[in-house]
Amino acid sequence: MAVNYETADHGVSVVAVDGPAGSGKSSVSKAAARRLGFAYLDTGAAYRALAWHALDTAIDLDSADAVVASLHGFAYAISLDPADYGVRVGATDVTEAIREPRISEVVSKIARVPEVRGHLNTLFGGLIAGCGRPGIVVEGRDITTVVAPEAPVRILLTADEAVRLSRRSAELGGASAEALAQQLSARDRQDSKVVDFMTAADGVTTLDSTHLDFDQTVDAVVELVHRVVPLERPQS
Repeated sequence: MAVNYETADHGVSVVAVDGPAGSGKSSVSKAAARRLGFAYLDTGAAYRALAWHALDTAIDLDSADAVVASLHGFAYAISLDPADYGVRVGATDVTEAIREPRISEVVSKIARVPEVRGHLNTLFGGLIAGCGRPGIVVEGRDITTVVAPEAPVRILLTADEAVRLSRRSAELGGASAEALAQQLSARDRQDSKVVDFMTAADGVTTLDSTHLDFDQTVDAVVELVHRVVPLERPQS
């Protein structure tokens, strides 16, 4: 499902952000959303939450049919407030659990199933339309090309692999560079079988943060939004 989100359709301005693993999509998008007064949607959390749900209910992740069947009992909820992020499956708070290594190891098995992607893209469409704010920053894989290809602002956030590894290592408390390199390469390799997130599509702005620090990267995203969307200037 492609979500046609022009600002004039329903009053919500969508900022679509794609990028490879370790590019800073989540942290930069969340900070930019706060600066803009926008909602924030981490689409990857839904795939991770479904992987958690499948493991919790002993679903065979190697069976696409079983994974699709598990969607019927998948009661997913996510906060769109960038200052109060949280993810639930039913009554269970899985905000931290979906970041565990066991989830990272299997989430690609969830994401590669076309019916899952279609179901979750429909879910994302509803979340975007009902976000309750003037705009929303949506980040993940294939956001600029599949989820919101008509978004007024579409960004491919990237950086050199060495820089992405360094940043991810800092996030994880100095984890082994070799282990991280294997993890990022494996994740990008698996995801690239489903979506192209390394090449900017027509109309998508590439933002290379290799030589930018975090605040400069957020500033660049906010500036891109203000070139297109008529909003008050962000407060410093």
